[in-house]
Amino acid sequence: MHNNGDSEQAIREATGLSETELSDLIANQAGLPGQNANVPAAIPAIDVPVVALPVTGALQELIDWAAAHPTASVRSRAARITADLCELSERRDSEAAQREAEDKVARAKAELERAQEELRTVKASTRTTTAAATAPTPIRAGIGSGRTREELAAVRTWARENGHQVADAGMVPKRVLQAYDVAHQAPVRKAG
Repeated sequence: MHNNGDSEQAIREATGLSETELSDLIANQAGLPGQNANVPAAIPAIDVPVVALPVTGALQELIDWAAAHPTASVRSRAARITADLCELSERRDSEAAQREAEDKVARAKAELERAQEELRTVKASTRTTTAAATAPTPIRAGIGSGRTREELAAVRTWARENGHQVADAGMVPKRVLQAYDVAHQAPVRKAG
């Protein structure tokens, strides 16, 4: 990485090496004494964490070989590759979870649309059934005698002839209607 022109900070982040360890490695490659003069001349193996990834056996063997390699640049490449593979795996898993959530939302929206259509159908059939079940009613349902104009004219005529006071228009009092009904009932024969 150092030979490729990467900054020391980038190298430390990618490999997990401390500043001292990185300086010693760079110095050892150049043949200079490092900051830690007590380090033997041979390059020590540095523990680079190797994360188990869902990779093929051959690829995992290659990464394991590179992570244990005595050359720091090979180990650093193994660390970089491992980090990249981890990042790619996380991204793949994240995108798969996102797709699954989007599919779940789409299914829920479709189910909601079906339920709303069913509700509209039920409401429409209820309106049709209610409208068909009830005959047209007069505008003033529940008010008045329920008699035609001709019947009311006959009631008024009878009422005047029999001493009841009634107006020429408007409602006929209930007592007058009842008296008219009593007077015009067919006589009931007694059983006998």
